[in-house]
Amino acid sequence: MTKLAPALLLLGALCACQPPEANDPANGTNVAVDDADNAVSVMAGANESANAAEPQRSILRPEVAEPEEPPKIEPAQAVIGFGETPMKLDDAARQALDALIVTPAMKAGGPITLRGHSDSRGADGDNKVASAKRAELVRDYLVEKGVAKDRITLIAIGEGRPVAPNVREDGSDDPEGQAKNRRVDVTVALPTVMVPPPVAPNAADPAAKAAPKSQ
Repeated sequence: MTKLAPALLLLGALCACQPPEANDPANGTNVAVDDADNAVSVMAGANESANAAEPQRSILRPEVAEPEEPPKIEPAQAVIGFGETPMKLDDAARQALDALIVTPAMKAGGPITLRGHSDSRGADGDNKVASAKRAELVRDYLVEKGVAKDRITLIAIGEGRPVAPNVREDGSDDPEGQAKNRRVDVTVALPTVMVPPPVAPNAADPAAKAAPKSQ
């Protein structure tokens, strides 16, 4: 018993020197960790939102944002019918022209071609005159809406290019087909880009002259 006393005293001293146990997870350790994780997640989400809102920047020069490419402009076309009113613009024709005026191709300032057509009734010469007058009606409406007259070219085709039969198989007139053929085809092309010719060096400029060859 006497020999065990010193061992017991040593064991008690060692127990007294042990550090306190870590906090129980139930006492709030996990809560603190979760709060830290949530804070990191919120900051990461904020950074992603900020990066998404910023424009794409150059890899070589991060401070310079890459310019956005302008939208591609396509030529515009429209068919202006004169079915119900052979020599007058009706509401449908004016609405079609109004829609054409606001297209990017029209605003770009390119050339406009108006091809007038007619049905096959009457003489060929009279039909060509009628097709020219229809093209003039379309031109006058465009000019009234602010389109420059010198952009517009008129072509009177007459009855030569129908889009529907003018007569039935028994030889009688086809009113529906004739109405479709009384029309003006409008084409708005893109403006021509003029590329300047290369500038030749000035012959009088001493810097442009070739160095003399050594003898």
